[in-house]
Amino acid sequence: MRHETSGEGPNDLQVERGTLYVVATPIGNLGDLSVRARSVLDQVDCIAAEDTRVTRRLFAGGAPRARLTALHAHNEHARLQRIVGELREGASVALVSDAGTPGISDPGSRLVDAAHEAGLPVRVLPGPSSVMAALSICGLDIARFTFCGFLPATRAARRRALSALGAAPGALVFLEAPHRVLESVPDMAEVLGGERRVAIARELTKRFESVHRCRLDAAADWLAGDPDRVRGEFVLVVEADSTPPTGDEALARRLAEALAGELPPARAAGVIARTSGVDREQAWRLALAARSG
Repeated sequence: MRHETSGEGPNDLQVERGTLYVVATPIGNLGDLSVRARSVLDQVDCIAAEDTRVTRRLFAGGAPRARLTALHAHNEHARLQRIVGELREGASVALVSDAGTPGISDPGSRLVDAAHEAGLPVRVLPGPSSVMAALSICGLDIARFTFCGFLPATRAARRRALSALGAAPGALVFLEAPHRVLESVPDMAEVLGGERRVAIARELTKRFESVHRCRLDAAADWLAGDPDRVRGEFVLVVEADSTPPTGDEALARRLAEALAGELPPARAAGVIARTSGVDREQAWRLALAARSG
């Protein structure tokens, strides 16, 4: 069957005045910058970049025609009104992050929100995304998935976050930095269940790209087995919990009531699921109901 697309071709795109363009940029290989993205970056009046030094690399050593302005986590709120003001006056602005799609665990979502609230047009130029790249290459069941971003840095907060995510249906997708991955993976195994498989995607689209699949309880040993395995940026895809819900619901309800005043819902849900055998999602609902009632 022939599939046809509508709209102008990539070389026919003319940047519109007063429009914010959300532009995905390469996550490692500069060859992944689309023709359409290049066309927009060459035409806009201003490029709002997470790090202007990184963005300059997209222009192969040349200077971009557009004015570069830094927009990162520490100044995004302060710069919103200035950029929105420029858009109102008819300037065209491209929003880019250091790598991938802006707003996905990167700055930019506040600017997009402000542009919408101001009634300004927002256009997207989709492209590279480490999350989607890892999902497409992991080989696990990803019919449903939850994007979890970066886990908290401290162990206690990280374990609380993982306990809350244990009830989420489908695969879990995490981003992790090289200096923390050896701390995060053992907590994932203990809280989520060591029998679940994980795909460890590293340095996607770069020279040392690799994907390794194993059980969660074997992941820490594999990573520690070679110093090169803990270098670069990570996307971790943890498969869905396949434990059948064959537990004792009556026991689960009693546990939820008993733990309501003793533990926060996330931790209570973990205890309920492990003790009664009900699935984590049901345990989470019971813990919340008991806490509120």
